[in-house]
Amino acid sequence: MDDQNKRLISAAEQRQTATEEGDYRRAKVWQMAFFSTNNTATNIFMFLMMNVAYYASGVVGLGTVIVSTVISGSRVFDGITDPIIGLWIDKTNGKFGKFRPFILGGYLLMSTTTALLFFTNHLVPEMFKLPYFIVLYVLYIVGYTFQTAVTKSGQSVITTDPSQRPLFSTFDISLTSILFAAVPMYLSNYLAPKYGSLNSSALFAEFTITAIIVTGILSAMAIAGIWSSDVSENFGTGKAVKITIKDMVTIIKGNRPLQMLILAASTEKLGMQIAMNSIVMVVLFGVIIGDFSLYGTLAGVMLIPNILIAVYGTRYASKVGTRKGFIVVTQLAILTFLGMFLMLWLGDPTTIRIGSWNFLTVSFILFYVVGNGLRTLSGGLVIPMIPDVTDYETHKTGRYAPGVMGTIFSFVDKMVSSLAQTVIGLTLAYVGFSEVFPDVNTTYTPGLFWAGMFLFVGVLVFAWIVALTAMKFYPLTKEKMADIQEDLKMRRRKERADAKTASEDVAM
Repeated sequence: MDDQNKRLISAAEQRQTATEEGDYRRAKVWQMAFFSTNNTATNIFMFLMMNVAYYASGVVGLGTVIVSTVISGSRVFDGITDPIIGLWIDKTNGKFGKFRPFILGGYLLMSTTTALLFFTNHLVPEMFKLPYFIVLYVLYIVGYTFQTAVTKSGQSVITTDPSQRPLFSTFDISLTSILFAAVPMYLSNYLAPKYGSLNSSALFAEFTITAIIVTGILSAMAIAGIWSSDVSENFGTGKAVKITIKDMVTIIKGNRPLQMLILAASTEKLGMQIAMNSIVMVVLFGVIIGDFSLYGTLAGVMLIPNILIAVYGTRYASKVGTRKGFIVVTQLAILTFLGMFLMLWLGDPTTIRIGSWNFLTVSFILFYVVGNGLRTLSGGLVIPMIPDVTDYETHKTGRYAPGVMGTIFSFVDKMVSSLAQTVIGLTLAYVGFSEVFPDVNTTYTPGLFWAGMFLFVGVLVFAWIVALTAMKFYPLTKEKMADIQEDLKMRRRKERADAKTASEDVAM
């Protein structure tokens, strides 16, 4: 009996902790919650490395231009590595599954490289500081891609129930909201006062140790969450299919749902990165409204509403299907942001103040908080559609390629979203800010108002309209996914039966 047949039989006989409900293999709630911590873990490392420029220029002494060039260039490398690592994931089918090795490998590689970077880069000889920084940064990106690729690709195996997949977003959005509130507080209210400056090697040493410990716990939880599902019998139809570079091209050309999802998600991501950019926030709150402190106040206020919107929004998507849930949430987001625009255009935004509870203040805060929650939910509902697209490919061609699917998606997403800073720069240059960006002391002008509205509302609404148009050609409705899962279930049963027959023949 060969090893492949042994694995198939062992997996078929293994008692899964995921429960069988109806025609689907469903995960337990704790498994979905634990697996979602994989994304939280990589986001913590992302927060750490978002501040690497301070360390590289202020502690190592590499210079801001050099550091910025290296970091910008790394985005191209990051995008290139995505499909390569995705192909590697799809070729993996060993004793420890397809996804667990990449979670562990990504964590170990990021931990090692960040520890070496922040503890030793400033100690190496001057002539080696730059190449040392580049090598470690590149290796960090590889580790980061290892682990983030699993967030998108691993969902196809943890549950086959399309109505359960949005549950991932419930936990992911909730944890991300908490993280995005906690880390800035940790950095600005604890580390910076403790060490007196962001240009401190001791600050980054403590930040790194904290990140490694917390992400280690979260990565272990993610591995535990996917452990029982990460077996050969759950990979597509249960039959191993080799994926090549040629297959990657074929998948992109022939998978219409993937094309439409990429179009919807990448344009929405571009719009969100523009609207949420710190420069745009300065224009909106610091110049148009004239009170930049309101931005920080609302960031804290939004935590609980974001979680509540995520919980109820994903529950709705579970009932009606992820596609319809995404459409409804996006439509509501458009209405909310257009409402904010009308208030700022027709009213006097300088009267919006905490403590001055006039109609405009209450209305703006309500629309801003709800709009931000809907914007976050809309982006979060994209991730559960990736395993749906993966299952569609398996149903259509027999190819189970979750790694390639997730990383193709990430590659296009990163390339498109990298245009955000360019759009912001060109827009502000058009209204007279070609040398320096506006700050909180910049004088209000009508041109700056319209530039701010274009960047904060206009681009985002346009991106959502593109996304809604793409969804018209995205065929994976709740009913279609039920048909696909039924087909894949029958194929898996056939593969198990064939494997059992083959093993009995060999035994005889």
